[in-house]
Amino acid sequence: MLKTPYYLIDKQKLLCNLEIIRTVREQSGAKALLALKCFATWSVFDLMQEYMDGTTSSSLFELKLGRQKFAGETHAYSVAWADDEIDEMVENCDKIIFNTIGQLQRYAAATEGKIRGLRVNPQVSSSEFIIADPARPFSRLGEWDASKIEAVIEQISGFMFHNNCENSDFALFDQMLNTIEERFGHLLHKVSWVSLGGGIHFTGEGYPLDKFCARLKQFSEQYGVQVYLEPGEAAITLSSSLEVTVLDTLFNGKNLAVVDSSIEAHMLDLLIYRQDAKMAPCDGEHRYMVCGKSCLAGDIFGEFNFDRPLAIGDRLSFIDAAGYTMVKKNWFNGVKMPAIAVRQLDGSVEVVREFTFNDYLSSLS
Repeated sequence: MLKTPYYLIDKQKLLCNLEIIRTVREQSGAKALLALKCFATWSVFDLMQEYMDGTTSSSLFELKLGRQKFAGETHAYSVAWADDEIDEMVENCDKIIFNTIGQLQRYAAATEGKIRGLRVNPQVSSSEFIIADPARPFSRLGEWDASKIEAVIEQISGFMFHNNCENSDFALFDQMLNTIEERFGHLLHKVSWVSLGGGIHFTGEGYPLDKFCARLKQFSEQYGVQVYLEPGEAAITLSSSLEVTVLDTLFNGKNLAVVDSSIEAHMLDLLIYRQDAKMAPCDGEHRYMVCGKSCLAGDIFGEFNFDRPLAIGDRLSFIDAAGYTMVKKNWFNGVKMPAIAVRQLDGSVEVVREFTFNDYLSSLS
């Protein structure tokens, strides 16, 4: 039995999402790029690159990771490029997506001859959280003035719209795409490719794939553009878990269990959005608040029901633990960082990375 804590990526579960992505590609004509900001564990890229067209990035390091570890296209995006990043960025990308007209013009000469695009902010989104809303007031994410965009249209060949956030509602996706067409349709006819970004939960149970594919195909044909999707969470949803062990139990008005992990260090995205971790549903009568081992008072994974009282040494599994977890793990409190393991398609489990004190040491100075 592997020593906890560790992230476990199950390739068979991952394959379920990838098969849906392949269906969408085939039926809609859209291309799919893995959003590395969500998931960048390259040990499973061998499987993922068989079902996807490449990667999209949010930084120079993500761009280089995509170029080196994932077959296909590499799209380079950053909220703001620095002068000393441009040469490497140009060297490693197939397409550059600038966040603003100012950046496009600043690096026009340095990127001459490269395929260039511009991020456009349609000022509508599906986000329920202001911290993640790209269309929030005073947003820095993309240009929104169609007249200003039209003035530089000759310098670019594509657009990127990213305004879906955990959107499992096809009707809302369709409604927002209609808004994009109303505001920027006259410009869409002047480009050759359009990325609709990520955040579309089209691999979720019950999502109307046929309608989704038809809408993408209709959009592509109407404007004569190659459509790109940038799935992050959709590519890896429900494919992984965080495996932990109970270290202590106590009662302090509620039954508490302390595990050998930390939500702040190992599932930070949940803490930021004040969401509980997930376990497989259980309606047992024994309810526990499962807590992390860091000194943060609010290091709490959530409250869960179990079939029997928890005991020291019990193994627990937090499911759906791939998106925005491994890319955000950190060394807070020096808590041992989870290893990364992969369950291969033949059922065997392989530990692909372990982290030691020397990794902690080298992360500081």
